[in-house]
Amino acid sequence: MARVVRRRRIAAPASALWSVISDPYHLPRWWPRTQRVENVTTGSEPRGRKWTQVLETRDGRGVRADYRCVNASVEKHYVYEQMLEGTPFDGILRRARTEIKLEPDGAETKVTLASDQRLRGLSRFGSPMMRRATGRTLADALAGLDRAVTGGEITGTET
Repeated sequence: MARVVRRRRIAAPASALWSVISDPYHLPRWWPRTQRVENVTTGSEPRGRKWTQVLETRDGRGVRADYRCVNASVEKHYVYEQMLEGTPFDGILRRARTEIKLEPDGAETKVTLASDQRLRGLSRFGSPMMRRATGRTLADALAGLDRAVTGGEITGTET
């Protein structure tokens, strides 16, 4: 599956966005279907931080997924990937990486959210459906990030 990208201008400074995206405990505020975040490792640097994200399925059950930050530059970008080895996701995905870029533009910030998921085996045949679903998730995440940072009213525009 190719990379899926969504962009949005949000009426907030990069510093406000950074404080939300770089702290995994904020994910329930803006990432779709996130019930809670657990077991966040602490440290002064975002890079290397690990956490467990509990996502809610359509029937209300929780699904746990473990992540780690692989790259970060304060107020510029944040990259994290799902740790797949030995999990049920390992049979479906080879790689699942999310990248968030922040580009200040006056009083606004251009936010780019990209997902790079590599499917494994027969799962590759579901690539078009996965791309559409991933695109919707990224768009919803950007809207959620906008609400989380601006206090409820969506102010940004898709670009």
